[in-house]
Amino acid sequence: MTAREIVTLDLNAELAVLSACDTGNGEIANGEGVVGLSRAFFRAGAASLVVSLWAILDQPTATLMENFYLELNAGADKATALRQAMLTTREQFPAPGNWAAFTVMGAI
Repeated sequence: MTAREIVTLDLNAELAVLSACDTGNGEIANGEGVVGLSRAFFRAGAASLVVSLWAILDQPTATLMENFYLELNAGADKATALRQAMLTTREQFPAPGNWAAFTVMGAI
C-alpha cells in the first residue's frame, strides 16, 4: 500500500505494527514535515505505531515480533513490551542491528 492509499482507511486502531524494513523513515516535504508511512497511519486513525528505522533481517524481526506480542498479551504497555522483546531478541542475536531498529511512536 502507498501512503496515499493508507490515509483513506478508517482504522480507529490503538496500535499498528509496521515490521517491514525502514517503515519509520520518510521524506521531508516542504512545509509538511516528514511524509511517509508513519504519518499516513496516524492520519488513518492509528493511535500508535511500532516501526523500524533501518533494514533488519527476517529471523531477528520474527523473533522480536513474537516476543513483543507475548509481552503485550501478558499485559505490558507498548514501550515496555518492545523493550523486553529487544532484550530477549538480543540474547539470540547480539548485534544491535538485529534488534534495535524498532521504536514506538505516538500514544504509549
